[in-house]
Amino acid sequence: MTETLEDTVESVEQLATAWRGLVLDASPTADVRDLPGVAVRWAESRFPFWNCLTLTEVGVDPALLDQRLGEAARIMRGKSRPGHLWLFEDLLDDAARRALPEAADRAGLTRAFSGMGMSADVPDGAAPEHPRLTFERVTTDEQLEAYADLNSRAYGFALEDGRDGLNGSELWKAGVHAYLALRDGVPVSAAATMECAGRLFVALVATAPEAQRQGFGEAVTRRALHEGARATGLTRATLHATAAGAPVYRRIGFRPNSPLHFYVPTP
Repeated sequence: MTETLEDTVESVEQLATAWRGLVLDASPTADVRDLPGVAVRWAESRFPFWNCLTLTEVGVDPALLDQRLGEAARIMRGKSRPGHLWLFEDLLDDAARRALPEAADRAGLTRAFSGMGMSADVPDGAAPEHPRLTFERVTTDEQLEAYADLNSRAYGFALEDGRDGLNGSELWKAGVHAYLALRDGVPVSAAATMECAGRLFVALVATAPEAQRQGFGEAVTRRALHEGARATGLTRATLHATAAGAPVYRRIGFRPNSPLHFYVPTP
C-alpha cells in the first residue's frame, strides 16, 4: 500500500469513527451500521452533515462500484432527512474512477460538491493569536448556538437546521475542543478538534460570509489544533476539506490525500 493510499484509508477510518460519536450525540437512535463496503452514519437530523454514508473498501472495481452506489442510493432514499454520500476517489481502481460519473448516474446520484481528505502533524509552539481576534472555547449553550449559526450561515443552511444538530450537546461543550473567534466581541469564525482513534479530528470549520478571506478561519483552526493537542498529547490531525477550504489548511501544514466527492440522490 502506498503512503498516499495509507493516508486515504486513515481518512476514511477517521470519518467513520468520528461521525459515529457525533451522530449518536445528535440522536441516540441514529443509524450507525457498518455494512459490507458502506458505513452508515445517519442521525436523521435537520443538520445535513449529521446524515452521511461513505464507501470503505480499497480497490473497488467498476462492478463493485455499481453495486455499492446502488446500495447507498437505496439507503439514502429510505431516509426522511437529506444527507450526503462521501466518496473517497482513491479507494477506486483506475477503471472505476473513469466509470464513476456514469455509475453515479445509473444509481440516481448527483455530485453536490467536492473536496479532499487531508492530514498533518500538529504545529508546535505558543498558542496562536490574531491581532483582530479573541478566542473562546465553547462551554455554554449560548456559545454553542453561535457555533451552530456560523456553520449554518457559512454553508447555506437555515439557522434552525444547524441548531438542531448542536444545541443542547454536552459533548460539544466538554468533550470537543470547539472554539469561537470573535472580532469586537462578535463571533465570526469557528473550528473544533476532537480525539479520534489516536488523532485529532478537525470538524465544522466555518466563517461568517461577511468575514471570509481575512485569515479568521485559519486562525481559529490553528487555535483549536493547539488546544486539542495540548489537552490530549496527540500530534497528528486529519480533516476533510471543501475545495474552498483546502488552501487554508495547506497553509497550516495539512497535506492532501484523496479527492473527496459528496453525492445526493438525484431529484
